[in-house]
Amino acid sequence: MLFTALIRYFVFQLLVLRNVHSTHIENPETYKQKLLQWSQQFDEVVWLDSNNYAQNYSSYDAVLAVEAFTVLQTDHYNAFDQLKEYQSLTKDWIFGYLSYDLKNDVEQLYSKNHDELEFPELFFFQPKKVFLLKGHTLQVLYLYLVYDELQHDLNTIAETDLVPMGANKESEENPIKIKMRIHKDAYFEKVNKMLSHIHRGDIYEANFCQEFYAEATQINPYECFKKLNEISRPPFACFFKSYDNYLLSASPERYLKKDKQKIISQPIKGTSKRAASPSEDKILIQQLSEDQKERSENIMIVDLVRNDLAKTAKKGTVAVEELCKVYTFDQVHQMISTVTSEVEESVNPVDILKTTFPMGSMTGAPKISAMQIIDKLEESKRGLYSGALGYISPDNDFDFNVVIRSILYNARKHYVSYSVGGAITAKSDPLREYEECLLKAKAMREVLEG
Repeated sequence: MLFTALIRYFVFQLLVLRNVHSTHIENPETYKQKLLQWSQQFDEVVWLDSNNYAQNYSSYDAVLAVEAFTVLQTDHYNAFDQLKEYQSLTKDWIFGYLSYDLKNDVEQLYSKNHDELEFPELFFFQPKKVFLLKGHTLQVLYLYLVYDELQHDLNTIAETDLVPMGANKESEENPIKIKMRIHKDAYFEKVNKMLSHIHRGDIYEANFCQEFYAEATQINPYECFKKLNEISRPPFACFFKSYDNYLLSASPERYLKKDKQKIISQPIKGTSKRAASPSEDKILIQQLSEDQKERSENIMIVDLVRNDLAKTAKKGTVAVEELCKVYTFDQVHQMISTVTSEVEESVNPVDILKTTFPMGSMTGAPKISAMQIIDKLEESKRGLYSGALGYISPDNDFDFNVVIRSILYNARKHYVSYSVGGAITAKSDPLREYEECLLKAKAMREVLEG
């Protein structure tokens, strides 16, 4: 029996060896479009696009992973332990997501809110085919069992005729009607309840979210993602597909990155609208950078992130590289901080994710109390929204975004959803928080309703 098990193990390891092929790409932007269009034939797809955003710590301009060789799909029970076992067994590239409700694995928490999307709480797959684009260089990593398909695929991608961005015919024939899970008056009431928790000293800050949704609705996920990405052009855009489940994300936020022994977290707290003219924009940037309410939100979360990173960091290595720096995106200005640490080489990458999850920017402080109050006041189970999507590489590096500014779609149930939220602190004004939510929801609503 032991001999048979060893044979199976060595056969598996042989199968997961990858052939690495590099090639020069003349026009990376066009090639990116062709890659994404070509990927739509597969049942499992992860597309990550930095949109050439000038950001620190970027490893690739775009990444594509398609066609599962193995899959891990589970609920929250022992989810991180299962992920650690899966990552250790494959010793390969794995792509997928951590839903917000894995908090129930990390802490003694539960979620009883409404869940119409019904996505698995954790999903990762080991792709047969991986594409890594950086500048004009494309690295292609195929498992040996599909290596004979590589040249055919490269030829097909190169010869792909791009289909112009078209209308969402499904929504034109049956116009999408967006509904609110929490209406305006109820939103004010709930924010005031959260403020009472803050004034009592139960929490200092909490991220309160609300869901917008449409039932009996069909969309073209590929077309919707292209439109959403064109509107927002964020640094952590992603298209995810697993059979009937889709994530179309225009996320501006990195959750966590591991680059060798360095860990990088870049929480966002603080949002301002864009202006029509550069001079007005400059004023808005200055106002955001000096806004004491927004700065206090950001600094509280930075303290939480520092505490989370310290759980796995080498002593004395947790540092704040940037504090409350304002970055400009196509839709909004955002206040971002960068917190880093160093870990020992022996630290398992999944342990770093587990000890920092869920991310502080989507929970609050103190974290556990904030999550308990969030579950009581929110009407929808968050699921993948405010979770994280990304990859772990064979050398134990990883990069994950925060799933915000995103459309979620269950094609089997014809259900579309997007959620938005904001940090509630002692200085929060319910009307201003509500207006900020609508600002964050603008791009998703525009894509779905036109």
